[in-house]
Amino acid sequence: MSYVDEVLELVKKKNAAEPEFIQAVTEVLNTIRPVVDANEALYRKEALLERIVEPDRQIKFRVPWVDDKGQVQVNTGYRIQFNNAIGPYKGGLRLHPSVYTGIIKFLGFEQIFKNSLTGLPIGGGKGGSDFDPKGKSDREVMAFCQSFITELYKYIGADEDVPAGDIGTGAREIGYMYGQYKRITGLYEGVLTGKGLTYGGSLARTEATGYGLLYITNALLKDHNDTMQGKTVVVSGAGNVAIYAIQKAQQLGAKVVTCSDSTGWIYDPEGIDVALLKDVKEVKRARLTEYAANRPSAQYHEGRGVWTIKCDIALPCATQNELLIDDAKTLVANGCKVVCEGANMPTTLDATEYLQKSGVLFIPGKASNAGGVATSALEMSQNSERLSWTFEEVDSKLQGIMENIYKNISAAAKKYGMEGNYVAGANIAGFEKVATAMLAQGVC
Repeated sequence: MSYVDEVLELVKKKNAAEPEFIQAVTEVLNTIRPVVDANEALYRKEALLERIVEPDRQIKFRVPWVDDKGQVQVNTGYRIQFNNAIGPYKGGLRLHPSVYTGIIKFLGFEQIFKNSLTGLPIGGGKGGSDFDPKGKSDREVMAFCQSFITELYKYIGADEDVPAGDIGTGAREIGYMYGQYKRITGLYEGVLTGKGLTYGGSLARTEATGYGLLYITNALLKDHNDTMQGKTVVVSGAGNVAIYAIQKAQQLGAKVVTCSDSTGWIYDPEGIDVALLKDVKEVKRARLTEYAANRPSAQYHEGRGVWTIKCDIALPCATQNELLIDDAKTLVANGCKVVCEGANMPTTLDATEYLQKSGVLFIPGKASNAGGVATSALEMSQNSERLSWTFEEVDSKLQGIMENIYKNISAAAKKYGMEGNYVAGANIAGFEKVATAMLAQGVC
């Protein structure tokens, strides 16, 4: 049995109740086989793969808080510090009822390679809680966030572990968390990113993941002698990533005709009205039915259905495993040519393989949604320098980082005889840097 297969068997045995984590490890290890096979004796002796699939530490804790009725509620908090071979742990905090150890481990594992691809000195980590901020008052959200950080503060720091936002964790939540961290420690440092602009946040951070997704999509198209101009695009999600992906796609000359939330989706053949979508989702925090009620051209549908709309480019920007094999078949049948992931692992393994075999240009999230964490790292730099860069400066750096990621993953795929396989290219390019750092630092 090969070294890769041995480690996969070990991971499946040790993490049998964590399918998302197994899925992420399987995808990465299978695509880096050429690298591992070329260095098998060394990697096996150093137990490199066993070390890279095992988190440095897993922190799990109780989060008690009091709701508006005076009732004590209890949630579970998590922080997985996965790998800091190339820099302090960096990764978001997800607040969603689906959160459990397996979700956080899959996200943290992906984060190792995503952060490596940015070219910036940041390691991989992830955290969160099964708390759901939806439907909660500001006071309830503050109570939860303060309790959460009261425990988590012991394990984070500007040069140790720098959390950020994720699903359910926006500027409001980061603000409450940062205030509590500062209150407890007395430190005013860049320990959380995604902060407000008045207290250390970075311009363009809100837009970064969505904009970055389009910068790498545009780089992919340019490399294939094409542009975004005139393309029909379908997008899933209606959060930060989706909103700003829609905005940038339309700035680049495409027409985006869909978006979705947890209850339904919108088809707007005239193109999504970004200003209206922002008002519904960022100001009113309402459902997409509100968008349809204020947009005569929009059709609202319950449940799933974004991938049934004919398009040139599909951008899954909602959550993990949202684009299934049947969705992939529908996209191909409808002539879709490009799929770039805006969310973390939104496409199932079988759907990914089908898209690739069908000739669809496919870029995985660890490359295509790296703009958010890249700009978080730029926020860390600004905090360390006590500086604040302009929107244009940050946006320019972001565009350069995303275009460089595309060049690196394309080159890595070519190097190992898999030209055009950007999944393999992303995993290989991310892995090689981390592996080299781990070997240089000895057994630790």
